[in-house]
Amino acid sequence: MKAMRFHEFGSSGVLRYEDIDRPAPGAGQVLVRVAATSFNPVDDHIRAGVLAEMIPMTLPYVPGLDLAGTVAELGADVTGLAVGDPVVAMLPLGSAGGAAEYVLASAESLAPAPRTTELVDAAALPLTGLAAWQTVFELAELKPGRTVLVNGAGGAVGSLVVQLAVDAGAQVTAVDAPEHADRLRSYGADRVVGPLDLAAGPAAVGGPFQVVVNHVRVSPAELAQLTNYVADGGVAASTAGPIPEDPARGVRSESLWVRSDGAQLTELVAKVDAGKLRVHVAAHRPVADLAAVHADAGAGRLPGKTVLLAS
Repeated sequence: MKAMRFHEFGSSGVLRYEDIDRPAPGAGQVLVRVAATSFNPVDDHIRAGVLAEMIPMTLPYVPGLDLAGTVAELGADVTGLAVGDPVVAMLPLGSAGGAAEYVLASAESLAPAPRTTELVDAAALPLTGLAAWQTVFELAELKPGRTVLVNGAGGAVGSLVVQLAVDAGAQVTAVDAPEHADRLRSYGADRVVGPLDLAAGPAAVGGPFQVVVNHVRVSPAELAQLTNYVADGGVAASTAGPIPEDPARGVRSESLWVRSDGAQLTELVAKVDAGKLRVHVAAHRPVADLAAVHADAGAGRLPGKTVLLAS
């Protein structure tokens, strides 16, 4: 079968499209014929070796943490699935990824694919959806009626955070560039504003807020300023570096390390099928272009969430 792999850490040029053996499922595993994977910024860090000490992996390595496809073969002790079932998953960090024709996944990581979207587009959901879910419900412990500021709301994770928070009954202020404003309003955000002027302070955007979620990579000094946007007793959750806590005001800070979770992903799929969650896909490209996609991401040329088609 064909797969994209790298044999050493380095630039996007280390990625090679090559023939490898098709894997066979063991106990508790499922062999999935891949329809698509998608690019996430963490893929760039994995390929470059930035996370090598944190994520054990064996080289050569097939990247692609997102998976959408159909069940091709079941390992021993797998129940509740049948050959041909459409499925999605976030593959665990360090395991072989979805940039291949076939990939092994643990049965517990899989969720039924959404019925209301194209299977290839469902590849944009798993990692970003789980990151949003774990931010909103685990880190922020969001409750109805709470005020929420989402900084970087137009991005892949931020867009889903906005929608999950709106669905949970929160009052959401979405922050991003003007070109995202109409889409963010369509998600139900109560207020949509342009990039934060941190010097102006939280009152300029209706704050402080009981929950601040940050997806924008800024300097440590700017992260510290975001603490001022959190109300007394509130929480700051970030995927882009820790926002400092303020114990005197009871402000706590949480940073996300997203994990695979088939049960949570099943909940996300249900929200997609119920029309409560939309996944925005900016571009489709063949998986053979993955090296170019990594290069484009490094140069800031990706238009947004990019899905990689297996064939």
